[in-house]
Amino acid sequence: MNILILGSGGREHSLAWAIQQNPKCDRLIVAPGNAGIAQMCETADINILDGDAVATFAEENTIDFVIVGPEAPLAAGVADRLRDAGLLVFGPSKAAAALEASKSFTKAICDAANAPTSAYGHFTDADAARAYIRAQGAPIVVKADGLAAGKGVIVAVTEDEALAAVDDMFDGSFGDAGAEVVIEEFMEGEEASFFVLCDGKTVLPIGTAQDHKCVGDGDTGPNTGGMGAYSPAPVMTDAVTQKALTEIVQPCMDEMTKRGTPFEGVLFVGLMIKDGQPRLVEYNVRFGDPECQTLMMRMGGQVLDLLQACAEHRLADCKVHWANDHAITIVMAANGYPGDYIKGSVINNLDALPEDSKNMVFHAGTGTKDGKIFATGGRVLAVTARGDNLSEARDRAYAMTKEIDWPEGFYRSDIGWRAL
Repeated sequence: MNILILGSGGREHSLAWAIQQNPKCDRLIVAPGNAGIAQMCETADINILDGDAVATFAEENTIDFVIVGPEAPLAAGVADRLRDAGLLVFGPSKAAAALEASKSFTKAICDAANAPTSAYGHFTDADAARAYIRAQGAPIVVKADGLAAGKGVIVAVTEDEALAAVDDMFDGSFGDAGAEVVIEEFMEGEEASFFVLCDGKTVLPIGTAQDHKCVGDGDTGPNTGGMGAYSPAPVMTDAVTQKALTEIVQPCMDEMTKRGTPFEGVLFVGLMIKDGQPRLVEYNVRFGDPECQTLMMRMGGQVLDLLQACAEHRLADCKVHWANDHAITIVMAANGYPGDYIKGSVINNLDALPEDSKNMVFHAGTGTKDGKIFATGGRVLAVTARGDNLSEARDRAYAMTKEIDWPEGFYRSDIGWRAL
């Protein structure tokens, strides 16, 4: 089978790493990829937001299966264009991708499905948004309605912070994503990430994880795209998982089908759990990054069979085979992230680290020049390890981070603290 993965981050590196272990994978291409991906398979420099370009490339390279990694091509309708070309595709349609591309759309789906989530207001006018904040008080959550690369969420502790967030969004700090704003009730509890595959009809749970969004130790500082994660998430007990499925996921998937836009792909279900009751924080329509790295480390080659079955509407016949193990990933980011950071610093000693079923450094924002690996993004590496328990996985991962010679990078020292 010839497989094309779209994307260039740690998520796509981990997907490629797992998929390559499956004997069905004959040829693997990742577009555009990164320096780490290029060391293990082919890469291609194509514009993944251009459905026509991707379809042409797939035809020229006799691609059998396309896996869309990030949210932007999904929101741009690339999966639709590829399906129209007769390709087998993993990833939702543009209409279904609205579950991530528009937070107000997700809230409307929850309302229709009676799925538990936070109270909210949806605004296209800054004055109305400010009035709502003053009426509700703080803490409160201000979200850019559109795609903002994981950074368009401000958890405001004070009214002044919330008002400033509204001003920033309507002034264009998040581009078009902030043209509309959703303001939500602050939910207390413990957050977890729940992943399910859906083929338009069948919903199959494939794992849980817990992310660390804040940039600093102790969950301090501004939100990021994610500074680390571990899997499984202890807070996702069998009872909580079942409630999330029956009260949130299945009713929302049924509502999507009822509207004529069935969801096909992976659904990232962001939950807040308090007293055993899950409520929806958000949906993403792709694997989370860095949660994906922990899931792929634990799932290995079977992931290709599952993604293919999802794309072929065969999930009802599938089962996920889990080992009783744990995985953790630690993100190494460029100094200054999530604010301004300098690109181009050289990363040394990566080739001295192990690469096997229990130890991997997945590249997120890297390139090569003159035989050296250098940083090209904010989140640059995802140092990932597996163990019989979380403590063992954590110790293995942190031992690897200490071997990486990159003075211009930093990482949190407390990934996994909630579970440990």
